[in-house]
Amino acid sequence: MAFAVSVSRSVVLACAISVAGLGSAVAADTKVGFVSTERVLRESNPAKAAQKKLEQEFAKREKELQEASARLRGMVEKLERDAPVMSEADRGKRQREISDTERDLQRRQREFREDLNQRRNEELAQVVERANKAIRQIAEAEKYDIIFQEAVFASPRIDITEKVVRALNAQSK
Repeated sequence: MAFAVSVSRSVVLACAISVAGLGSAVAADTKVGFVSTERVLRESNPAKAAQKKLEQEFAKREKELQEASARLRGMVEKLERDAPVMSEADRGKRQREISDTERDLQRRQREFREDLNQRRNEELAQVVERANKAIRQIAEAEKYDIIFQEAVFASPRIDITEKVVRALNAQSK
């Protein structure tokens, strides 16, 4: 029995050494890459085009909100200036107008932000889809085993973000 235990310990030890050696051999053959999605969304031409498209699409509404905000400030300044010579009823009426205008402006600003965020997400989803397609093409062409898009740390040695940005830029020409 003692012999069987020592033999099995030796077999286990030999298997562990073989597996460790095999693991390092497999690791040596594994090709790993990393892509910074943030950089792709910041630096690629399709992402820049999407940003420009959003700016153009929402410019008119943004300008209207800025003008409405300026009008509200003017109303508040006029009330502060005229308040000492106004009747209590007129002052109350103007304060209600200002409150209603402010509430309407806040609602419109909230709707603007929600619409902008929704459209931004739609546009960026298209860019991410195109980026993922480019990543798959690079992975297949260069025989990558795995490519990560999120990491706490990635060595510059495995960072292929620049290749992805170049591939997206080439597609958008």
